[in-house]
Amino acid sequence: MTTTTEAAPISSAADRAAITITERAAAKVAEIRSTDDSIGQDDGLRLKVVGGGCAGFSYDLYFEKPEDVTDMDEQFESHGIKLYVDPLSYQYLENTEIDYVETLHAEGFKFNNPNTTGSCGCGSSVSF
Repeated sequence: MTTTTEAAPISSAADRAAITITERAAAKVAEIRSTDDSIGQDDGLRLKVVGGGCAGFSYDLYFEKPEDVTDMDEQFESHGIKLYVDPLSYQYLENTEIDYVETLHAEGFKFNNPNTTGSCGCGSSVSF
């Protein structure tokens, strides 16, 4: 008896889990761009997960010029904002939504990440 198995299809860019940014966060990015001459209109946001913090990992977010993006990076666009993620960080950030929040105690970009398993008391560090 001979059995055959079909090979799994190779994933394409369309198969990747997206990383998005909310309209409110996109508006804040546009506001920051308009007040800082060192940030180009084509610059995107680099999203990273870095080791450190009391829960083990923390997020990093900064502007990056398109010429500094590599072929290894995952690239997304959401509400007109280009998002760049290195392959190591992508495994922790897939399906994440970036928002901008303003409360009485703090304001800033917030990562709504379904992949986390916990966070520290101050909310600036996460675990996976």
